[in-house]
Order: sequence, then structure tokens, then C-alpha cells
Amino acid sequence: MKNTSLILLALFVSATAFAQKPIFTAAKIKAATVYFNAAELTQSTSINLPAGSSEIVIKNIANHLNQNTIQITAPSSVTILSVQFTNNYISEFEIDKSNPIIKKVTDSINLVKKEINKIRIQTLANSQAILLLDGNQNVSGANTGLNVAELMKLVDYYKTKRTELDMTLAELREKETIWDKKLTALNNKLEFNTKNEEKSSSGKLILQVMNDVAGIVPLDISYITNSATWKPFYDLRAQSIKNPINMMYKAQVFQNSGMDWKKVKLTLSSGNPNQNNQAPQLQPWFLRYDDDYIKVAPAGSGPKTEMLQETVVTATKEKKMDAISNSSISTYTAINENQLNVSFDIDIPYDILSNWKAHSVALKEIKIPTTYKYYTAPKADKDAFLLAEINDYSKYNLLHGEANIIFEGMYVGKTTINPNQTADTLKLSMGRDKKIAITHEKIADKSGTKFLSSYKEQTFTYEITVKNNKKEDIEITLQDQYPLSTDKETIVELIDSGKAKVNQETGILNWNLKLSSNETKKIRISYKVKYPKDKNISNL
Repeated sequence: MKNTSLILLALFVSATAFAQKPIFTAAKIKAATVYFNAAELTQSTSINLPAGSSEIVIKNIANHLNQNTIQITAPSSVTILSVQFTNNYISEFEIDKSNPIIKKVTDSINLVKKEINKIRIQTLANSQAILLLDGNQNVSGANTGLNVAELMKLVDYYKTKRTELDMTLAELREKETIWDKKLTALNNKLEFNTKNEEKSSSGKLILQVMNDVAGIVPLDISYITNSATWKPFYDLRAQSIKNPINMMYKAQVFQNSGMDWKKVKLTLSSGNPNQNNQAPQLQPWFLRYDDDYIKVAPAGSGPKTEMLQETVVTATKEKKMDAISNSSISTYTAINENQLNVSFDIDIPYDILSNWKAHSVALKEIKIPTTYKYYTAPKADKDAFLLAEINDYSKYNLLHGEANIIFEGMYVGKTTINPNQTADTLKLSMGRDKKIAITHEKIADKSGTKFLSSYKEQTFTYEITVKNNKKEDIEITLQDQYPLSTDKETIVELIDSGKAKVNQETGILNWNLKLSSNETKKIRISYKVKYPKDKNISNL
């Protein structure tokens, strides 16, 4: 009975140890939805599970992720008991020693270690022999009864044997250095061969599962990581002011998740999964004097709430991705305008390396009807700027971003596209046109200062000259301004507006000019400012 109990106990301990051995698998990334400050990654794997409980370690997971967003999809026969993320997992079972390549390297490592051990034993033996020899070198003819001839033989023996032992030690050290280098190379080779096809990542998911029936089980995994971003940018091409703009809609994608994205289905979204979606609540706004000031929350700030999310586990069958088709730039990207954001689904697989470097992705080529006009504000800049005006621009799903300008086949610089505005027309600056000459000069004899009692009165007169040196007629919007008063003691009077359209609230003067080829037009404006003479206006 005692022997039977011991056998049963041994079998139980053995079965328990086997059940606790983790099962390793690597997840392959299939798709990535990249937001402005995060990315949702979709990965898949399949694993041969026994019936009963198992611990699964899924490798090739992003180094950093939001654990609240982890979702595991498994067949109905599998129950997910727990999900844990770590990037510091260490296990003696992590290396797959059944792999023939890895087994060959580990066998070589064991052989090298044996050789190093032999060398160290021989080194120790020779070192001890030298200590023994050195300890018995103090001899004296008077004490030992050796004559001179015998003493000379003893000295010759000591020299020969000491030299032999030193040479042996030197050879052993050299051999040990060589074997150490071989061991380092084999360990590096072992580390290299145990990596996945994708760039090695430290992130891992540890799953505790219960499986009803033994067999191969497919798993789908998705989660959000903050180690990715993208930003839109554009190429604007126009042959002349008579042609529409050809806009190449592009994106720059960055990621540093710890693993390379190989042949992934890429989706770019303007959404922000990390933002606080709690609507603000206004609180009463009480005015207080400075001495009674109590720091309170500013108007418009609502109570902070945390979005509680749990790991979602669903029991459905694995879905197969549709085949990805190759097509032209104009058709391979589907733009979906959702309720809260815009997304770009790209039907061409992309490789995005984990290095935080920009990876350019072409999204869409759009031909946009455009009206071209020139604009100048010579008080601030004496150049004329060519503006491309786009009506009904919201239908193009443009996002804020930088744009390269290629006009008449030449790169002329950069501009910024900002569709987040209330104006009906989107104006794009296409660059400076040096063939339109503009001057903004003060007329000295029409300007001056007068002192009236306790007041000072200054008059300013400017002449603006616009000359069209181009071969074709142009339309140009000209803007200038006069100052506005901020107190009752300072009085500003616009004497001559030059027949401009005047905005009295902003002090902006507008002219819409048409100039034929080589035509010149002059505009004169004049205003005066009256203010107390004991005061000084620094920006007049």
C-alpha cells in the first residue's frame, strides 16, 4: 500500500508539472488601424491545445499597450479564464528545444562548455604544480648534502620544468580564449534563431484557458497601443492658373511598437481613442474681488471621469480576410466619412518598420476645380501671392496638414492646408509671383505732426503702387489698414480710403484690382491720429 501511494503521488506531481508547462505561440499581425496618437492592432495565431486547462504564452505582442482594450476571440469550445500582459516574461520553457536548428546550436554549446571545463581543469593542475615546484626551490648544499654538480642538475631541472609548465599554461589560456569566443558566437546564434520572423518584441500575453476538446484552436487578438501615429500631407500640382489642381493625398505613418508590421492591411483614421469623451458640464460662475479670490475650476470644465473598459472575450469562429487586390492609386483607397471621424481603408498591404521613422503612404489622387487669384498686403510683405480658391472643399475629406507645391513643373515651396474653418472657400497659398511689382511708400510732404494745445496730431499718407509685369491679365486682392483707437482720448480719422471697401471694426481696407499686362495702378490712403501730447504711442 505504501509503494502504491508513492507511485500515485509521483504520477500526480508529474501530471501537475506537465499541466503547468506553458504553451508558446507567436501572433502574426494582420491589420492596423492607425489614429493620430495610437493604433489598434489585429493579430492572429493558432495553437494545439490539450483538453482541460492550459497556460498560453502569446509572443510578438507590442511592447506597450492599453490593457483595458485587449480583446480575444476564440471558438466556443474554449473558455478564456484570464488575460495578462507583460514585457518581462522569463521561463525555462520559452526556447523551443525541439526545433532542429535550435537543437543543433544547443548541442554545440554543450560541447564547447565541456572543452572549456577540460581546459580549466588542466590549468588548475599546472598552476598547482608550479606552486609545489616553487615551494621546494630553497635548497642548500650544507643542509641536504648535495655537492656542486648535483646542485647544478637540480637547478637545470627546475628551470626546464618551470618553463614547460609556464608554456603549457599560456597555451591553455589561449585555447580558453578561443573557446570562449566560440561560446559567445553560439549564444548569439541561439538568440537570433529563437526570434520570430518579425522584429523581436518583448510584449507577451499570458492566457489561462479551459478547452473542452483537444485540437488546433485559432485565436484573434486586438488591442490599442500608443506607439504609433500618422499625419496627412499633400502634393499640389498645377500647370498654370487655367488648370485645376492635381492633389495627391498622402500620409506619413510612424510606429515603434517593438515589432515590424509586415504585409498588413492598413487603415488610417482621424479619430482619437485616447481622448476624454465625457461631455463638459457648466458650473455656476461667481465673480469675486481679488482679496476674496478662491481658486475654482474654470467655466466649461466638467467632472473628470475615467472610461472603464474590460477585456472583451467573445466566442466566435475565426474570420478569414478577403484577398487584397492590387489596383491604381485612384481606386485602392476607400474613404469612409463616419459620424465622428474620417477613415482611409487601403487595399494594398504595407510594411511599416518599428523605428519611429516616417513611412510614406499614398492615399488618393484628386483633381480639384480651382479659381486662382492674387493677393498682397504690402504693409506686411511686398510680394504678391498666388491663391488657389476651392469651393465646397468639405466633400474632399481634407485634414489639416502640410503640402508641397509644384507649379508649372517646378517645386516652389510648402503651404498648409487647414480645412477646419467656417469660411465657404478654402484658400491655398501657392507661392510668390515676382512678376508682380508692389511698393508701399510713405508720402513725406503729405505726412507730419502738429501740436494743438494739449494734443498732438499726426497725419500719415501712403501710396501703394502695383505693376503687372506678366504677359496675361490678372486679378489681385490688395489689403492695407489704418489703426483703431482703444480709448476716448485717442481719436483716429480716415481721411482718404482710396476708394477701398472699409471694415471699420477691424480697420482693414480691401481693393479688388484688375490689371492688364504691363499696367500700373496707384492707390493713396491717408489717416490722422490725435492724442494727448504727454503720451506716446509706441506702435504708431
